[in-house]
Amino acid sequence: MAQKRYSPEQIVMKLREADRLREQGLTVEAVARRLRVTSVTLRRWRERYGALQADEAARLRDLELENERLKRIVVEKELEITVLRDVAKGKF
Repeated sequence: MAQKRYSPEQIVMKLREADRLREQGLTVEAVARRLRVTSVTLRRWRERYGALQADEAARLRDLELENERLKRIVVEKELEITVLRDVAKGKF
C-alpha cells in the first residue's frame, strides 16, 4: 500500500474526527479503519499532535522546516571552517 503523507492540519482534523467517533462508542481499531490509517499511526499522531489546534499544527510545521534549514546552514559553515583550517595548516 502506498504511503500517504498528511499535513499537520489534516492530522489534527483526523484526530478530532477520531475523538468524535470514539465518543460514539467505536473501538480504536474501528476508528482507525474508518480514517484509513493504522491504530499505531493514530496513537503516534495523538502523542505528537493531540493537544494542538489546526493553526498551531501549521506553525509547528513551519518551525520544523525552518529548523531543518538552519541545521543545514550550520553544517555547511562547519565544513567551510574545517576546510579553511586544513588550508591554513597546509593540508590540502
